[in-house]
Amino acid sequence: MLPTHLGELLAATPPGVDEALDAIAGFDGALVHGFGRLGEDGAAALSALAGALGGSPLGGPVAEAAEKVAAGSVADAHLAALAGGRTALLGAVHDALLAHLDTALGRSRAGWAPGDPASDTAPNLLAGCRSWLAELAIAGWRGVDHDLVSASDQAIEALLAEPALRRQAVLLDGLAAELRACSPVAAMAEIPARRWADLWARGVLLAQPGGTAPARETVAGRLLLLGVDVHEHGTAVQAQAHWLLEPDGDGPARLVRTSAAAAKVDTIVGPAVWRVLADRPVLLRALAEQRAVRVEGVTLVGGDLLWEEDKARLGFVADPFATARLHLPGAQAAAVPPLERHPARIGEPVLLEGYTVDGTALRLDGHALEIDMDRLPASGPLTPELVTASSACIGLVRWDAGRWTLQPLAVQATLKRKQVDAHNGDWALGPTDPKVEKAMARSGDTVLVLQERAGRLLRK
Repeated sequence: MLPTHLGELLAATPPGVDEALDAIAGFDGALVHGFGRLGEDGAAALSALAGALGGSPLGGPVAEAAEKVAAGSVADAHLAALAGGRTALLGAVHDALLAHLDTALGRSRAGWAPGDPASDTAPNLLAGCRSWLAELAIAGWRGVDHDLVSASDQAIEALLAEPALRRQAVLLDGLAAELRACSPVAAMAEIPARRWADLWARGVLLAQPGGTAPARETVAGRLLLLGVDVHEHGTAVQAQAHWLLEPDGDGPARLVRTSAAAAKVDTIVGPAVWRVLADRPVLLRALAEQRAVRVEGVTLVGGDLLWEEDKARLGFVADPFATARLHLPGAQAAAVPPLERHPARIGEPVLLEGYTVDGTALRLDGHALEIDMDRLPASGPLTPELVTASSACIGLVRWDAGRWTLQPLAVQATLKRKQVDAHNGDWALGPTDPKVEKAMARSGDTVLVLQERAGRLLRK
Protein backbone atom coordinates (compact mmCIF):
# COMPACT_ATOMS: atom_id res chain seq x y z
CA MET A 1 0.00 0.00 0.00
CA LEU A 2 1.53 3.30 -1.10
CA PRO A 3 0.46 6.94 -0.79
CA THR A 4 -1.38 8.13 -3.86
CA HIS A 5 0.89 9.18 -6.74
CA LEU A 6 4.04 9.07 -4.61
CA GLY A 7 5.87 7.36 -7.45
CA GLU A 8 5.08 10.32 -9.69
CA LEU A 9 6.44 12.66 -7.03
CA LEU A 10 9.82 10.97 -7.19
CA ALA A 11 10.08 11.53 -10.92
CA ALA A 12 9.22 15.24 -11.00
CA THR A 13 10.40 18.57 -9.60
CA PRO A 14 7.98 21.53 -9.43
CA PRO A 15 8.64 24.12 -12.16
CA GLY A 16 10.88 27.01 -11.18
CA VAL A 17 12.62 25.21 -8.30
CA ASP A 18 15.93 24.65 -10.10
CA GLU A 19 16.03 28.25 -11.37
CA ALA A 20 15.33 29.64 -7.89
CA LEU A 21 18.04 27.47 -6.35
CA ASP A 22 20.50 28.67 -9.02
CA ALA A 23 19.77 32.30 -8.06
CA ILE A 24 20.31 31.47 -4.39
CA ALA A 25 23.57 29.66 -5.18
CA GLY A 26 24.79 32.77 -7.02
CA PHE A 27 24.01 34.96 -3.99
CA ASP A 28 25.78 32.50 -1.70
CA GLY A 29 28.81 32.61 -3.98
CA ALA A 30 28.90 36.40 -3.70
CA LEU A 31 28.81 36.05 0.08
CA VAL A 32 31.82 33.73 -0.05
CA HIS A 33 33.99 36.51 -1.50
CA GLY A 34 32.27 39.31 0.41
CA PHE A 35 30.18 42.32 -0.52
CA GLY A 36 33.24 44.52 -0.04
CA ARG A 37 34.78 43.11 -3.23
CA LEU A 38 31.89 41.91 -5.32
CA GLY A 39 33.29 42.14 -8.82
CA GLU A 40 31.16 41.70 -11.92
CA ASP A 41 30.06 38.13 -11.09
CA GLY A 42 28.97 39.08 -7.57
CA ALA A 43 27.05 42.12 -8.76
CA ALA A 44 25.33 39.98 -11.40
CA ALA A 45 24.39 37.42 -8.72
CA LEU A 46 22.71 40.09 -6.58
CA SER A 47 20.88 41.41 -9.63
CA ALA A 48 19.72 37.89 -10.47
CA LEU A 49 18.31 37.52 -6.95
CA ALA A 50 16.44 40.79 -7.38
CA GLY A 51 15.18 39.66 -10.77
CA ALA A 52 13.84 36.41 -9.32
CA LEU A 53 11.78 38.50 -6.88
CA GLY A 54 10.71 41.05 -9.47
CA GLY A 55 7.00 40.22 -9.31
CA SER A 56 6.83 40.29 -5.51
CA PRO A 57 6.62 43.14 -2.98
CA LEU A 58 10.30 42.50 -2.18
CA GLY A 59 11.37 43.09 -5.78
CA GLY A 60 11.88 46.86 -5.41
CA PRO A 61 13.77 46.86 -2.07
CA VAL A 62 16.01 43.96 -3.12
CA ALA A 63 16.80 45.59 -6.49
CA GLU A 64 17.72 48.84 -4.74
CA ALA A 65 19.85 46.97 -2.20
CA ALA A 66 21.65 45.05 -4.96
CA GLU A 67 22.43 48.30 -6.76
CA LYS A 68 23.66 50.07 -3.63
CA VAL A 69 25.83 47.16 -2.45
CA ALA A 70 27.35 46.79 -5.92
CA ALA A 71 28.23 50.51 -5.75
CA GLY A 72 30.01 50.00 -2.40
CA SER A 73 27.28 51.20 -0.02
CA VAL A 74 26.48 48.48 2.53
CA ALA A 75 23.88 49.65 5.06
CA ASP A 76 21.73 47.71 7.53
CA ALA A 77 18.62 48.24 5.43
CA HIS A 78 20.33 46.87 2.33
CA LEU A 79 21.53 43.73 4.12
CA ALA A 80 18.08 43.20 5.63
CA ALA A 81 16.50 43.44 2.18
CA LEU A 82 19.00 40.97 0.68
CA ALA A 83 18.62 38.52 3.58
CA GLY A 84 14.84 38.85 3.33
CA GLY A 85 14.90 38.31 -0.42
CA ARG A 86 17.06 35.21 -0.17
CA THR A 87 14.86 33.81 2.63
CA ALA A 88 11.69 34.54 0.67
CA LEU A 89 13.03 32.80 -2.44
CA LEU A 90 14.01 29.73 -0.40
CA GLY A 91 10.56 29.92 1.18
CA ALA A 92 8.98 29.82 -2.27
CA VAL A 93 11.02 26.71 -3.11
CA HIS A 94 9.91 25.14 0.18
CA ASP A 95 6.26 25.95 -0.52
CA ALA A 96 6.41 24.49 -4.03
CA LEU A 97 8.06 21.27 -2.83
CA LEU A 98 5.73 20.89 0.16
CA ALA A 99 2.61 21.49 -1.97
CA HIS A 100 3.93 18.88 -4.42
CA LEU A 101 4.42 16.42 -1.56
CA ASP A 102 1.03 17.17 0.04
CA THR A 103 -0.66 16.52 -3.30
CA ALA A 104 1.16 13.22 -3.73
CA LEU A 105 0.23 12.13 -0.19
CA GLY A 106 -3.31 13.49 -0.37
CA ARG A 107 -2.55 15.46 2.79
CA SER A 108 -4.41 18.59 3.91
CA ARG A 109 -2.59 21.43 5.67
CA ALA A 110 -3.82 24.13 8.02
CA GLY A 111 -3.52 27.79 7.06
CA TRP A 112 -0.97 30.03 8.73
CA ALA A 113 -2.33 32.13 11.61
CA PRO A 114 0.02 34.92 12.80
CA GLY A 115 0.17 35.71 16.49
CA ASP A 116 0.58 38.99 18.32
CA PRO A 117 3.30 41.52 17.40
CA ALA A 118 6.56 40.76 19.17
CA SER A 119 7.77 43.34 21.65
CA ASP A 120 11.03 45.16 20.97
CA THR A 121 13.60 43.73 23.38
CA ALA A 122 17.00 45.34 23.95
CA PRO A 123 17.32 47.12 20.59
CA ASN A 124 20.95 47.97 21.39
CA LEU A 125 21.81 44.27 21.59
CA LEU A 126 20.16 43.61 18.24
CA ALA A 127 22.12 46.50 16.75
CA GLY A 128 25.31 44.86 17.98
CA CYS A 129 24.31 41.64 16.19
CA ARG A 130 23.59 43.48 12.97
CA SER A 131 26.97 45.20 13.16
CA TRP A 132 28.89 41.92 13.39
CA LEU A 133 26.80 40.27 10.66
CA ALA A 134 27.48 43.28 8.43
CA GLU A 135 31.22 42.84 9.00
CA LEU A 136 30.90 39.19 7.95
CA ALA A 137 29.01 40.14 4.79
CA ILE A 138 31.56 42.77 3.81
CA ALA A 139 34.57 40.51 4.49
CA GLY A 140 32.95 37.39 3.04
CA TRP A 141 33.65 33.89 4.29
CA ARG A 142 37.09 33.91 2.65
CA GLY A 143 37.93 36.97 4.73
CA VAL A 144 37.00 35.47 8.10
CA ASP A 145 39.86 35.15 10.59
CA HIS A 146 40.14 34.79 14.36
CA ASP A 147 39.94 38.54 14.94
CA LEU A 148 36.67 38.86 13.03
CA VAL A 149 35.16 35.90 14.87
CA SER A 150 36.28 37.26 18.25
CA ALA A 151 34.51 40.52 17.50
CA SER A 152 31.23 38.65 18.11
CA ASP A 153 32.07 37.58 21.68
CA GLN A 154 30.73 40.64 23.46
CA ALA A 155 27.48 40.74 21.49
CA ILE A 156 26.82 37.01 21.98
CA GLU A 157 27.58 37.18 25.72
CA ALA A 158 25.09 40.04 26.10
CA LEU A 159 22.45 38.15 24.10
CA LEU A 160 22.83 35.00 26.19
CA ALA A 161 22.04 37.03 29.30
CA GLU A 162 18.69 38.12 27.84
CA PRO A 163 16.14 35.24 27.92
CA ALA A 164 13.90 36.82 25.26
CA LEU A 165 16.83 36.81 22.79
CA ARG A 166 18.05 33.30 23.49
CA ARG A 167 17.13 32.05 20.01
CA GLN A 168 19.24 34.73 18.33
CA ALA A 169 22.05 34.14 20.84
CA VAL A 170 22.25 30.39 20.19
CA LEU A 171 22.19 30.87 16.42
CA LEU A 172 25.01 33.43 16.45
CA ASP A 173 26.99 31.42 18.99
CA GLY A 174 26.76 28.37 16.74
CA LEU A 175 27.80 30.32 13.64
CA ALA A 176 30.71 31.90 15.49
CA ALA A 177 31.82 28.50 16.80
CA GLU A 178 31.85 27.03 13.29
CA LEU A 179 33.77 29.98 11.88
CA ARG A 180 36.26 29.88 14.76
CA ALA A 181 36.88 26.17 14.18
CA CYS A 182 37.53 26.85 10.46
CA SER A 183 39.59 30.04 10.78
CA PRO A 184 41.34 31.22 8.77
CA VAL A 185 38.61 30.28 6.30
CA ALA A 186 40.78 31.34 3.36
CA ALA A 187 42.75 28.12 3.87
CA MET A 188 39.67 25.89 3.50
CA ALA A 189 39.47 23.81 0.33
CA GLU A 190 35.66 23.82 0.35
CA ILE A 191 33.31 26.22 2.14
CA PRO A 192 29.79 25.24 3.30
CA ALA A 193 28.40 28.27 1.47
CA ARG A 194 24.71 27.29 1.62
CA ARG A 195 24.75 26.45 5.33
CA TRP A 196 26.63 29.57 6.42
CA ALA A 197 24.48 31.77 4.20
CA ASP A 198 21.38 30.20 5.79
CA LEU A 199 22.69 31.04 9.26
CA TRP A 200 23.74 34.54 8.24
CA ALA A 201 20.38 35.38 6.65
CA ARG A 202 18.43 33.98 9.60
CA GLY A 203 20.62 35.98 11.99
CA VAL A 204 20.05 39.21 10.06
CA LEU A 205 16.28 38.75 10.08
CA LEU A 206 16.11 37.80 13.76
CA ALA A 207 18.13 40.93 14.56
CA GLN A 208 15.51 43.22 13.03
CA PRO A 209 13.22 45.07 15.47
CA GLY A 210 9.54 44.13 15.69
CA GLY A 211 8.12 41.07 13.98
CA THR A 212 5.24 38.76 14.81
CA ALA A 213 5.28 36.02 17.42
CA PRO A 214 3.87 32.62 16.40
CA ALA A 215 0.22 32.02 17.25
CA ARG A 216 -0.33 29.78 20.27
CA GLU A 217 -3.29 27.64 21.24
CA THR A 218 -4.07 25.42 24.21
CA VAL A 219 -5.12 21.89 23.33
CA ALA A 220 -6.20 18.67 25.00
CA GLY A 221 -6.54 15.19 23.57
CA ARG A 222 -4.75 11.92 22.91
CA LEU A 223 -1.31 11.55 21.36
CA LEU A 224 -0.58 8.46 19.27
CA LEU A 225 3.09 7.86 18.46
CA LEU A 226 4.36 7.54 14.89
CA GLY A 227 8.11 7.64 15.47
CA VAL A 228 11.02 9.60 16.90
CA ASP A 229 13.89 11.36 15.17
CA VAL A 230 17.06 11.62 17.27
CA HIS A 231 19.37 14.56 16.53
CA GLU A 232 22.78 14.14 18.12
CA HIS A 233 25.63 16.63 18.32
CA GLY A 234 28.85 16.45 20.28
CA THR A 235 27.47 18.76 22.96
CA ALA A 236 23.69 18.28 22.66
CA VAL A 237 20.98 15.74 21.88
CA GLN A 238 17.36 16.22 20.87
CA ALA A 239 14.61 13.62 20.58
CA GLN A 240 11.88 14.91 18.26
CA ALA A 241 8.81 12.68 18.39
CA HIS A 242 6.14 12.72 15.69
CA TRP A 243 2.56 12.08 16.87
CA LEU A 244 -1.03 12.10 15.74
CA LEU A 245 -3.06 14.32 18.05
CA GLU A 246 -6.71 13.34 18.39
CA PRO A 247 -8.08 16.58 19.89
CA ASP A 248 -11.03 16.63 22.22
CA GLY A 249 -14.25 17.63 20.49
CA ASP A 250 -14.68 17.88 16.74
CA GLY A 251 -11.90 18.22 14.23
CA PRO A 252 -9.51 15.97 12.33
CA ALA A 253 -6.44 14.27 13.77
CA ARG A 254 -3.44 16.56 13.57
CA LEU A 255 0.22 15.89 12.92
CA VAL A 256 2.32 17.37 15.74
CA ARG A 257 5.86 17.13 17.07
CA THR A 258 7.27 17.22 20.58
CA SER A 259 10.92 17.86 21.30
CA ALA A 260 13.13 17.13 24.28
CA ALA A 261 16.71 18.41 24.30
CA ALA A 262 19.62 18.40 26.71
CA ALA A 263 23.27 19.34 26.79
CA LYS A 264 25.88 16.57 26.95
CA VAL A 265 29.56 15.90 26.43
CA ASP A 266 30.98 14.17 23.38
CA THR A 267 31.78 10.97 25.32
CA ILE A 268 28.06 10.30 25.83
CA VAL A 269 27.09 8.46 22.66
CA GLY A 270 24.87 5.64 21.45
CA PRO A 271 22.12 4.36 23.79
CA ALA A 272 23.61 6.41 26.67
CA VAL A 273 22.23 9.65 25.17
CA TRP A 274 18.76 8.76 26.48
CA ARG A 275 20.11 9.05 30.03
CA VAL A 276 20.55 12.81 29.70
CA LEU A 277 16.82 13.09 28.97
CA ALA A 278 15.88 11.21 32.15
CA ASP A 279 13.95 14.19 33.55
CA ARG A 280 11.15 13.35 31.06
CA PRO A 281 10.14 9.88 32.34
CA VAL A 282 6.63 10.00 30.88
CA LEU A 283 7.95 10.88 27.44
CA LEU A 284 10.70 8.26 27.51
CA ARG A 285 8.31 5.52 28.62
CA ALA A 286 5.83 6.49 25.90
CA LEU A 287 8.61 6.20 23.29
CA ALA A 288 10.05 2.93 24.59
CA GLU A 289 6.70 1.19 25.10
CA GLN A 290 4.79 2.84 22.22
CA ARG A 291 2.16 4.14 24.61
CA ALA A 292 -0.61 6.61 23.86
CA VAL A 293 -0.44 9.78 25.96
CA ARG A 294 -3.31 11.87 27.27
CA VAL A 295 -2.46 15.59 27.41
CA GLU A 296 -4.44 18.39 29.03
CA GLY A 297 -3.92 22.13 28.63
CA VAL A 298 -0.68 21.96 26.65
CA THR A 299 0.51 24.68 24.29
CA LEU A 300 0.61 24.10 20.55
CA VAL A 301 2.71 26.49 18.42
CA GLY A 302 2.18 25.66 14.77
CA GLY A 303 2.92 21.95 14.64
CA ASP A 304 5.10 21.92 17.76
CA LEU A 305 3.51 20.74 20.99
CA LEU A 306 5.42 22.06 24.00
CA TRP A 307 5.94 19.02 26.19
CA GLU A 308 5.05 19.33 29.88
CA GLU A 309 5.50 16.20 31.99
CA ASP A 310 2.91 17.20 34.60
CA LYS A 311 0.24 17.58 31.90
CA ALA A 312 0.86 14.20 30.26
CA ARG A 313 -0.59 10.86 31.36
CA LEU A 314 0.36 7.48 29.90
CA GLY A 315 -2.36 5.43 28.23
CA PHE A 316 -2.66 2.11 26.41
CA VAL A 317 -0.09 0.52 24.09
CA ALA A 318 -0.70 1.85 20.56
CA ASP A 319 1.18 0.20 17.70
CA PRO A 320 2.62 3.03 15.54
CA PHE A 321 2.06 0.99 12.37
CA ALA A 322 -1.62 0.48 13.20
CA THR A 323 -1.87 4.19 14.01
CA ALA A 324 -0.30 5.12 10.67
CA ARG A 325 -2.53 2.77 8.70
CA LEU A 326 -5.73 3.96 10.33
CA HIS A 327 -5.18 7.68 10.89
CA LEU A 328 -2.25 9.03 8.85
CA PRO A 329 -4.13 9.32 5.50
CA GLY A 330 -6.71 11.74 6.95
CA ALA A 331 -4.46 13.67 9.34
CA GLN A 332 -4.05 17.42 8.95
CA ALA A 333 -0.53 18.85 8.82
CA ALA A 334 0.37 22.15 10.44
CA ALA A 335 1.25 25.35 8.60
CA VAL A 336 4.96 26.16 8.50
CA PRO A 337 6.08 29.40 10.25
CA PRO A 338 7.50 31.99 7.83
CA LEU A 339 11.12 31.80 8.97
CA GLU A 340 11.01 27.98 8.96
CA ARG A 341 10.14 27.80 5.25
CA HIS A 342 13.28 26.13 3.96
CA PRO A 343 13.64 22.96 1.85
CA ALA A 344 15.92 21.40 4.48
CA ARG A 345 13.11 21.72 7.01
CA ILE A 346 10.78 19.37 5.10
CA GLY A 347 10.30 16.10 7.00
CA GLU A 348 6.81 14.67 6.49
CA PRO A 349 5.74 11.42 8.21
CA VAL A 350 4.65 8.71 5.78
CA LEU A 351 3.86 4.99 5.87
CA LEU A 352 5.26 2.85 3.06
CA GLU A 353 4.40 -0.81 2.46
CA GLY A 354 4.83 -3.42 -0.24
CA TYR A 355 8.08 -2.02 -1.60
CA THR A 356 11.41 -3.63 -2.43
CA VAL A 357 14.84 -2.45 -1.36
CA ASP A 358 17.74 -2.42 -3.80
CA GLY A 359 20.96 -1.42 -2.05
CA THR A 360 20.13 1.91 -0.40
CA ALA A 361 17.18 2.64 -2.68
CA LEU A 362 13.55 1.82 -1.99
CA ARG A 363 11.61 0.94 -5.16
CA LEU A 364 8.11 2.44 -5.52
CA ASP A 365 6.05 2.07 -8.68
CA GLY A 366 9.19 1.69 -10.75
CA HIS A 367 10.85 4.74 -9.17
CA ALA A 368 13.71 4.81 -6.67
CA LEU A 369 13.54 6.64 -3.34
CA GLU A 370 16.96 6.93 -1.75
CA ILE A 371 17.09 5.75 1.88
CA ASP A 372 19.20 8.04 4.05
CA MET A 373 21.07 5.41 6.07
CA ASP A 374 23.34 8.09 7.58
CA ARG A 375 20.38 9.37 9.61
CA LEU A 376 19.91 6.08 11.47
CA PRO A 377 20.81 6.93 15.08
CA ALA A 378 23.21 4.83 17.14
CA SER A 379 20.83 5.25 20.09
CA GLY A 380 18.24 2.80 18.71
CA PRO A 381 17.96 -0.67 17.17
CA LEU A 382 17.47 0.39 13.54
CA THR A 383 20.32 -0.81 11.33
CA PRO A 384 20.88 -0.74 7.55
CA GLU A 385 20.39 -4.53 7.53
CA LEU A 386 16.95 -4.24 9.17
CA VAL A 387 15.91 -1.47 6.79
CA THR A 388 17.05 -3.50 3.77
CA ALA A 389 15.06 -6.53 4.99
CA SER A 390 11.94 -4.50 5.80
CA SER A 391 8.53 -4.71 4.16
CA ALA A 392 6.93 -1.73 5.94
CA CYS A 393 8.44 1.56 7.07
CA ILE A 394 7.33 4.68 8.92
CA GLY A 395 9.68 7.45 7.92
CA LEU A 396 10.15 11.09 7.07
CA VAL A 397 10.19 12.13 3.42
CA ARG A 398 12.85 14.82 3.03
CA TRP A 399 14.29 16.99 0.29
CA ASP A 400 18.07 16.82 0.30
CA ALA A 401 20.55 18.11 -2.27
CA GLY A 402 18.01 18.27 -5.07
CA ARG A 403 16.32 14.91 -4.49
CA TRP A 404 13.71 13.25 -2.31
CA THR A 405 14.99 10.88 0.38
CA LEU A 406 13.46 8.71 3.10
CA GLN A 407 14.62 8.76 6.71
CA PRO A 408 13.38 5.60 8.49
CA LEU A 409 11.89 6.01 11.98
CA ALA A 410 10.51 2.47 12.35
CA VAL A 411 10.45 -0.69 10.24
CA GLN A 412 8.76 -4.08 10.12
CA ALA A 413 10.97 -6.86 8.81
CA THR A 414 10.93 -10.66 8.67
CA LEU A 415 14.07 -12.26 10.07
CA LYS A 416 14.36 -16.04 10.50
CA ARG A 417 10.65 -16.37 9.67
CA LYS A 418 9.77 -14.03 12.49
CA GLN A 419 8.35 -10.50 12.24
CA VAL A 420 10.54 -7.90 13.89
CA ASP A 421 9.40 -4.36 14.70
CA ALA A 422 12.17 -1.85 15.37
CA HIS A 423 11.67 1.78 16.36
CA ASN A 424 14.19 4.56 16.99
CA GLY A 425 12.76 5.07 20.49
CA ASP A 426 12.85 1.41 21.59
CA TRP A 427 15.91 2.03 23.78
CA ALA A 428 14.63 5.18 25.48
CA LEU A 429 14.56 3.28 28.81
CA GLY A 430 17.72 1.33 28.03
CA PRO A 431 18.82 -1.07 25.28
CA THR A 432 16.76 -4.22 24.79
CA ASP A 433 19.42 -5.99 22.72
CA PRO A 434 21.45 -8.31 25.04
CA LYS A 435 24.64 -7.74 23.03
CA VAL A 436 24.34 -3.96 23.40
CA GLU A 437 23.56 -4.34 27.12
CA LYS A 438 26.70 -6.43 27.64
CA ALA A 439 28.83 -3.95 25.68
CA MET A 440 27.54 -1.07 27.80
CA ALA A 441 28.14 -3.06 31.00
CA ARG A 442 31.76 -3.70 29.98
CA SER A 443 32.42 -0.05 29.09
CA GLY A 444 30.63 1.30 32.17
CA ASP A 445 27.83 3.83 32.50
CA THR A 446 29.33 7.04 31.11
CA VAL A 447 26.57 9.26 32.46
CA LEU A 448 26.82 7.74 35.96
CA VAL A 449 30.61 8.17 35.99
CA LEU A 450 30.35 11.81 34.93
CA GLN A 451 27.65 12.50 37.51
CA GLU A 452 29.83 10.99 40.24
CA ARG A 453 32.83 13.07 39.17
CA ALA A 454 30.70 16.22 39.09
CA GLY A 455 29.40 15.38 42.57
CA ARG A 456 32.94 15.08 43.89
CA LEU A 457 33.89 18.45 42.44
CA LEU A 458 30.83 20.08 43.98
CA ARG A 459 31.56 18.51 47.38
CA LYS A 460 35.05 19.99 47.28
